[in-house]
Amino acid sequence: MEKIITDEARIDELLTRGVEDIFVKEELKAALLSGKQLRVKLGVDPTGPKIHLGRAIPIRKLREFQKLGHQIVFIVGDFTAQIGDASDKDEKRPMRTRANIDENLKDYKSQISKIIDVSKAEFVHNSDWLSKLTFEDATKLAECFTVQQMLARRNFKDRYDAGKEISLREFMYPLMQGYDSVAVKADVEIGGFDQLFNLKAGRTIQEFYGMPKQSIMAGAMLEGTDGRKMATSWGNIITIVDEPFDMFGKIMAIRDELIIKYFTLCTDLTLVEIGEFEQQMKDGANPKDIKMRLAEEIVTLYHDEKASALARNSWVEAFEKGGLPEVVPEVIVSEGKELGDIVVQEGIVTSKTDWRRLIEAGAVTGENDTAISDPKALVQNGIYKIGKKRFVKIIVK
Repeated sequence: MEKIITDEARIDELLTRGVEDIFVKEELKAALLSGKQLRVKLGVDPTGPKIHLGRAIPIRKLREFQKLGHQIVFIVGDFTAQIGDASDKDEKRPMRTRANIDENLKDYKSQISKIIDVSKAEFVHNSDWLSKLTFEDATKLAECFTVQQMLARRNFKDRYDAGKEISLREFMYPLMQGYDSVAVKADVEIGGFDQLFNLKAGRTIQEFYGMPKQSIMAGAMLEGTDGRKMATSWGNIITIVDEPFDMFGKIMAIRDELIIKYFTLCTDLTLVEIGEFEQQMKDGANPKDIKMRLAEEIVTLYHDEKASALARNSWVEAFEKGGLPEVVPEVIVSEGKELGDIVVQEGIVTSKTDWRRLIEAGAVTGENDTAISDPKALVQNGIYKIGKKRFVKIIVK
């Protein structure tokens, strides 16, 4: 068994940095100081093929528990992903196909291994137990909650008041997430603050099964490149597998008021170091310079120092000196593909609507700065500049 670290200062930072709420904080702190090894659970639904910085926040918190010697349990929500978590949705979510989920899962474990030591973690799929529940089991679980409790959730209440559809399937999601806590015997569950209802469902269902109730740690939410909550469905994400130059550029595009929050949630710098950057900006330092340091830190975390330095130099060359960056993301495609489809698929442009807007504004150019005027233009070999800060090299094979 791992040696359990009970250093109070480290535990206090674990319980406060990037944390919105803990239920129940005094109990969790006492458990951490006791020297007992806790089973700490995090579940992630593979709704997209790439893990973004927002999704990485609770995984990083999981890593902190791992460093203190606790047993972490990473649950891949391959079953719950089919149902769909309605926590932050104002419309009914469509059911996902198993084929779509399997496609998203192909590189999941290797991405997660960028953050936690998967060799020491329990890495499980909730289809292993949820797919085996009978209709009788599901009926018993449903007895744990009332329709009134479900409709009290803000998003469900708003949809109900607006006359929007709410599927009974969506009511099942917190039951399934709660049952995950029973299946893995969780002492602690980590999740986003928007998932607080689902997290508390685990306590209710554990009590139903006669188990001790887990503690809950609800983390802060991270805004994406457009200022809204970072979400794959909105295309405003920075993923942990983005190419260094692309990652650097996206971080440079975030709003200045988010710089300190990104330092706190997405880097390993100490709070003292982060406080120094905050003070520098209050004293009049250019936020762009601080943001460049932020971008360097994050690119180094998911790549290395050399890649980070090259990305920084490329960004300066492209956006401060007006030239081409040293490194441009490459995409290999087959003939006959529409350029717009490729850049949306690669996350370079958020949507086909955004793509048409850029075309109409004359903000997309190809070789020799030739403007692309047809939104349905087919791909050709060459480097394309999209807007002021995005580049992509297309290789047609």
